[in-house]
Amino acid sequence: MPSRSGILTLKGGAVRVAALSALMKLTVESEQETDGRWLAEVRELPGVLAYDNEREGAIARAQALALRVLADRLEHGEATPGDLTISFAAA
Repeated sequence: MPSRSGILTLKGGAVRVAALSALMKLTVESEQETDGRWLAEVRELPGVLAYDNEREGAIARAQALALRVLADRLEHGEATPGDLTISFAAA
């Protein structure tokens, strides 16, 4: 089955992460595996991928993991907190 991509979404919304004046857009690509499970991957954050039996579940898991990775980077000084803004907007 062909993959689908878009801005990191959560129940019809888009996640935009802004640090200072820069806007970081995270893209989730999803595809169904031959065994029926769905795989969702955040391309901008290597290693951020998740499986679920439902497409929406895989996307939600990948989104949650992406937010954890960003939080970990902040905690370890790998990112500048500045005016970090995370918003969920309707697509």
